Amino acid sequence: MATAAEQWVLVEMVQALYEAPAYHLILEGILILWIIRLLFSKTYKLQERSDLTVKEKEELIEEWQPEPLVPPVSGDHPALNYNVVSGPPSHNIVVNGKKCVNFASFNFLGLLDDPRVKAAALVSLRKYGVGTCGPRGFYGTFDVHLDLEDRLAKFMQTEEAIIYSYGFATIASAIPAYSKRGDIVFVDRAACFAIQKGLQASRSDIQLFKHNDMADLERLLKEQEIEDQKNPRKARVTRRFIVVEGLYMNTGTICPLPELVKLKYKYKARIFLEESLSFGVLGEHGRGVTEHFGISIDDIDLISANMENSLASIGGFCCGRSFVIDHQRLSGQGYCFSASLPPLLAAAAIEALNIMEENPGIFSVLREKCKRIHKALQGISGLRVVGESFSPAFHLQLQESTGSREEDVKLLQEIVNHHQGRGHSGTDRRRTGESRTHNQGGGPGRAAVGGSQGQVGSRRAAHAGLPVAAEQPGRGLRVPGRVATDRSRGCGLGGPPRGGCWLFKHTHVRTHTHTHT
Repeated sequence: MATAAEQWVLVEMVQALYEAPAYHLILEGILILWIIRLLFSKTYKLQERSDLTVKEKEELIEEWQPEPLVPPVSGDHPALNYNVVSGPPSHNIVVNGKKCVNFASFNFLGLLDDPRVKAAALVSLRKYGVGTCGPRGFYGTFDVHLDLEDRLAKFMQTEEAIIYSYGFATIASAIPAYSKRGDIVFVDRAACFAIQKGLQASRSDIQLFKHNDMADLERLLKEQEIEDQKNPRKARVTRRFIVVEGLYMNTGTICPLPELVKLKYKYKARIFLEESLSFGVLGEHGRGVTEHFGISIDDIDLISANMENSLASIGGFCCGRSFVIDHQRLSGQGYCFSASLPPLLAAAAIEALNIMEENPGIFSVLREKCKRIHKALQGISGLRVVGESFSPAFHLQLQESTGSREEDVKLLQEIVNHHQGRGHSGTDRRRTGESRTHNQGGGPGRAAVGGSQGQVGSRRAAHAGLPVAAEQPGRGLRVPGRVATDRSRGCGLGGPPRGGCWLFKHTHVRTHTHTHT
């Protein structure tokens, strides 16, 4: 009985073997052969490695040449050769022992050499000393800091203000304080370098829109709205920010703030407004682009500006609603970890605010001078004026370039030497931040020029047959994070590299408009 059952099982196995597909049999055969090989293969030992002798080790060490820590730089590089200033950097300046008219200053309102500002700083110096030697949370908060924050909040007509000891770190600290990984930031391609560093620190998803192109911004917002509808759960925790400048440092143009506010409410985004160039310049009372357009300050979620231009001091500030500003006191890196602003500079800024409030006519004087110089710069052979007529920083664009960055830099240095030889101080400025494809109706080069002195300097350069400046792409700066952009409208040649956007360096000569004469 048992033998018959065993024979029946064997017959079923043979039948199953015949009915099995060919690939199944081949796979089982390979596995059986592999098991047999493992069972009968000989064990082996790793080849023992002989240690090097002391002499051989020393020879290898002597032969090894490390890569240089930094690339070699020529000794005549402009960044390594300073123009040394002796004396106060006011309307007239002594550069390398030669008295010149100052063409390269952000002292728009002429308050840097104001007797009242210097007297206030001197009184504070005698009372508090030079520095603070501690951040705001570690006995670095002085009563003059609180006074300045209160004055700035009242001047800007906001609930609260916060001051930083370094102007560049203001917006660079404010952006990552609110925007985190996974959040989305819509930013203008022409944004300044401080904004770029803030975006870099935030590690947010960055979407670049064409400079001052509200149609392109709305297209990106619509695309994001469609993505949010696909994943509403993620959309509920994703914050959206629009980051722009009042007056763009890289172009001299003003942002279309009324259109931005409409898009903000339509697509439920937050607006961060950087007003370092427009604060103390635009508006009847110098409150910036919001006053210029008649936009309520409550429509802007955060305003930042530095105090190193119109206020003739050091540092920067942010202002807005109290709950927004208080968050920076906990999360603003430049606020939490840097030594607080020296009291003498805070006192100087307060006195500068007093002058601005007492004499609002200085803003109209500045704007009139800007318009007059802007008009005077029109029609210069080989150059084109770019930027708003009321901006204190103009940009002259070359209609033709040499095609070589080295040649352009050499020409720029010739212009600087040409100015200094005739008692006009100038500087060639290398700026990083504007996308190479951003070229608003211009030629290959752009320069920033302005000011009551800028008119003279530009004409002298034109008479000498020298182009004022040129833009040429150099080594790029890659902004980390996921840059959502199409290859068809990419940030560089053939679109951006994977996971980033290349932003290129440019050079220009810079001079500015001032209210003083």
